Amino acid sequence: MKRPSSGDKPLVLTQGDPAGVGILTTLNAWPVLRESRHLALYLRGDTKVFQDTARRFSCKTPIVEIGHPDEACVAFRDGLPIIPSGETLDITPGKADPRSAAGIITSIKQAVGDVWDGHASAVVTNPISKNLLYAAGFKFPGHTEFLAHLAGELTNGPAPLPIMMLVGGGLKVALATIHIPLMTVAAHLTQDLLHEVCEITVDALKHDFGVETPVLGVCGLNPHAGEAGTIGSEDEDVIVPVIEQFKARGLSVVGPRPGDTIFHESLNGAYDGVVAMYHDQGLIPVKTLDIWGGVNVTLGLPFVRTSPDHGTGYDAAAQGKVRCESLISAIKLAKSMAQNRSKQT
Repeated sequence: MKRPSSGDKPLVLTQGDPAGVGILTTLNAWPVLRESRHLALYLRGDTKVFQDTARRFSCKTPIVEIGHPDEACVAFRDGLPIIPSGETLDITPGKADPRSAAGIITSIKQAVGDVWDGHASAVVTNPISKNLLYAAGFKFPGHTEFLAHLAGELTNGPAPLPIMMLVGGGLKVALATIHIPLMTVAAHLTQDLLHEVCEITVDALKHDFGVETPVLGVCGLNPHAGEAGTIGSEDEDVIVPVIEQFKARGLSVVGPRPGDTIFHESLNGAYDGVVAMYHDQGLIPVKTLDIWGGVNVTLGLPFVRTSPDHGTGYDAAAQGKVRCESLISAIKLAKSMAQNRSKQT
C-alpha cells in the first residue's frame, strides 16, 4: 500500500464539529505551535465559524484565509491559515447543529485528499459527534472507520483494518478490540484478528515511531493472563499461538502478560508498545497518566492520522473553557510520525 512521503509539508487539520471544542482549542493552540520553527499547519473548514468563535471568547489569534496548501508555511507565522471548505454557517458554541454535518464530512475528505496528493504531510482531526452525523445519513460507525473507507477508495482496494493506538504518559497502547460490549470481547478476539493487530502495530513502531527493532508487549485477556488456563482458556488458545508465530519469525513479541503489570513494565522500558485486548484495559492506564495530553493515533492507514484524545465537549465549548494540550500533542506527534515515515520511503 502506498505511503505518502511528504514529511516536509505542512500538516492539515480538519474542522471537526463547529459547535464543539475543536474550534477554540485550535485557535488557542496556534500561539504555542507558532514557536516550533519547523512546524506549519493549515485547516480545512468554515472561516466564519473560527472568526465568530474568536470574537465571542476574545481570542487574539489572527485568522488568515489562504487558497492553496502551498501558502500555509508562510501564512502560519502570521496566523491560523484556513482554506474555506465552501460552507458558511452561523453556529453557537455548545449547540450541535445538524446543518453542519455536510461541512464536517467535506473537511475530512479534503484533508485526506491533501495528504494523498502530497500537499500535506499528515491529517490531524478535530473531534466530531457521531450522533449528529448519523442523523444526516452518515453510514460509518465512527471517524476511524470513515478514514479507513477513504483510504480504500484512494488505493482502489478494500478498506484497511484501522487500529486505535493511544499515546500518552510514556505509553503507546494499541487496541485489539475497540467499541464493543465487554461481554463480546472474547468472541471477537480471534487469532487472525490479533495477528493483524500485532503486525500493524510492529510496522507502525518501526515506520511511524522510528524504533528500529521494536519490542511489543501483549496483554492477556483474563486475570493473570489466564493462569495457565485455570482462569479462562482464551490466553492459551488465542494469544499464545499468535505470539509464537511472531517469535518464529525472529520478532520480539512478548506475552501474554497480565494486564495489571504490563503497563508498569512498559514504563520501565520493557516494551516499545503494548497491545491491549479491549478498550478500557488499554485506555485506563494512558488516561490515568496523561488525561489532558493523550493522543489518539490510527494505525494501518496509508497516511498519518492523529487526533486529540477527547470528544466534542459541548459544555466546555459553550463556556469557552477548553484545554488545548491534547491537540498540541496530536499535532506534534503527527509531524514526528510523518517525518519518520518519510525516512522509510
